Amino acid sequence: MVERKWAEAEKKRLEIQLQRARKMEAIGILAGGIAHDFNNLLTAIRGNASLMLLGIDSLHPNYELLKNIERLVDSGARLTQQLLAYVTKREYEVKLINLNNLVKKFCDTLGRTRKDITIRYELAPDLRPIEADQGQMEQVLLNLFVNAADAMPEGGDIVMKTRNTTFESAKQKTHDIKSGNYVLLTVTDTGTGMDKKTALHIFEPFFTSKEPSRSAGLGLASVYDIVKGHGGYIEVNSQKDRGTTFNIHLPASEKESQESIDSAEGFIRGTGVVLLVDDEEALRDVGQKWLEAMGYSVLTAQEGKEAIRVYKENRDSIDIVLLDMIMPVLGGREAYEALKEINPGVKVLLLSGYSIDTQANEILKKGYDGFIQKPFTMKELSEKIREVLGDR
Repeated sequence: MVERKWAEAEKKRLEIQLQRARKMEAIGILAGGIAHDFNNLLTAIRGNASLMLLGIDSLHPNYELLKNIERLVDSGARLTQQLLAYVTKREYEVKLINLNNLVKKFCDTLGRTRKDITIRYELAPDLRPIEADQGQMEQVLLNLFVNAADAMPEGGDIVMKTRNTTFESAKQKTHDIKSGNYVLLTVTDTGTGMDKKTALHIFEPFFTSKEPSRSAGLGLASVYDIVKGHGGYIEVNSQKDRGTTFNIHLPASEKESQESIDSAEGFIRGTGVVLLVDDEEALRDVGQKWLEAMGYSVLTAQEGKEAIRVYKENRDSIDIVLLDMIMPVLGGREAYEALKEINPGVKVLLLSGYSIDTQANEILKKGYDGFIQKPFTMKELSEKIREVLGDR
């Protein structure tokens, strides 16, 4: 009798997990479509703002307004990345990151969603950089913020601390990580806290102490996976009615951190002929003007079949194809394969409003020239083009 009841309970638990997994898959498909369309809009907005910035100096009365538009586009792009990261598995796009800057900028944005929560910062000025996927790190911060906010329904404080630290081999045995230099991010809230029994399970998938309608139990599980995937580990300390502290250790990089240059500033000039393929007229128009400002001659096509025709007619003069992945009639994947049949040596830079793990991933696994996700800056696009073309 006891075994039968246990089996029925286990069956019910597995059915609930399956339903949640299917729900997350459906949400992922919807989120991907929204992210693609939204990123196309952001690309057009940023493109026009960047073109206007090219024609004015910093003393112009509209200069700061245009820079603010670019900053808002960055915020919008981060939102789509967070949306995708929450419901899909992405391959990491590792870059050198100043964690202090990331924490301050991202958490300032989060803080605006809960005016009754005060975020305080104690950030080490000499903090070592880390090598990480920025979108994934933002997902960690988002989930920790949501967890803290839920524990403080009437408001409270969140303290974000960073410092440099190290691990010795003895610690390595406990957490199965390498000894060496690390960066420690500490997130402390003044919320309701939790008992030891709950704390033991909070990183388990689908575990939640909240109502099932309020949480799928994936937030802290994804935090754990992301931190572990970056070679770090996370610990939690909490007491009932005394708040919660998360300690996140991430490997420090020996490289020197460099701040990126904004949008239209510092792009790389080039020469040659570019075939730009995109079904969105606004994006073709902005893209053509960007590329011409960089020094390239530009041919355009609005979908795959037209791209193949234009390439056949001009293959001897075209140096690189900028190919959007999602198009009607003939999509980017099919167009890419057709271009490769015409000329196995064709240089193709894939463009997509989706992240790298969607349709582009099949091409990337076969070997590819380059990929860039919308919305991107003029500087980023110029660098990718130079990377694909190499020294000519």
